[in-house]
Amino acid sequence: MIETRRIIPALLLRGNGLYKTVKFKNPSYVGDPINAIRIFNEKEVDELMVLDIDATKKKSEPNFDLISDFASECFMPLTYGGGISSLKQAEKIFSLGVEKILVKSVLFSNINFLRELVENFGSSAIVISLDVKKSIFNSYQLFVPKGVENKNFSSLKIYIDEVNDCLPGEVLLNNTDRDGLMNGQDLKLINFISKNFDVPLISLGGIGSIKDIRDSFEAGADAVAAGAFFVYHGPHRAVLITYPKKTEIRNLISSNEPS
Repeated sequence: MIETRRIIPALLLRGNGLYKTVKFKNPSYVGDPINAIRIFNEKEVDELMVLDIDATKKKSEPNFDLISDFASECFMPLTYGGGISSLKQAEKIFSLGVEKILVKSVLFSNINFLRELVENFGSSAIVISLDVKKSIFNSYQLFVPKGVENKNFSSLKIYIDEVNDCLPGEVLLNNTDRDGLMNGQDLKLINFISKNFDVPLISLGGIGSIKDIRDSFEAGADAVAAGAFFVYHGPHRAVLITYPKKTEIRNLISSNEPS
């Protein structure tokens, strides 16, 4: 069973560096990934995600050497996403010591790949990423990256139904409208997605405080991921890697345990 109520730093990789985006645009350099992993080791984080945001755009394979370095440095469970499009690639990533892989863009053209991943490596090792934004009519819709051909999903509902049939281990809900803003998550969206998916939900996009994390749990998230909240400090967004203290996490989790 997947442990719930985890608090997960999500790091965005471009080349050999870490970057942070705002609404999936304007990436800003925030540091060296190995250094960040070492700091998160010291802070004893629950889990870590490293997502390569350039691999799919460039149609390149995952950087296996860099992933190997990440896995050897990580003291916590590591999820890697970016550029994964074959079982061979997935197998190699797992062989390097990564606990979970995350897939997204490949599913738009080949949903059967998700089924194959689950069949070969088990549900608990597979996370799918769901990017959602609001339309001009204020309804929720799938966000499809530029350059990605969408052959499978004409609506958010069809996406949800297809993914539920494949039984991945978790779904990462990424709210593109809140990405990098640190102004709180869309709690209605979290509640809606949590009620419609048959698997645990990780919410991402908008976290700016411990209260935001608590609100996300109360809205239905099983785990909460964040990027800017863990790498920026103060109104001028100085780069400073942080993570809640153990006492804060205990208080946060205990206040959200089911009765």
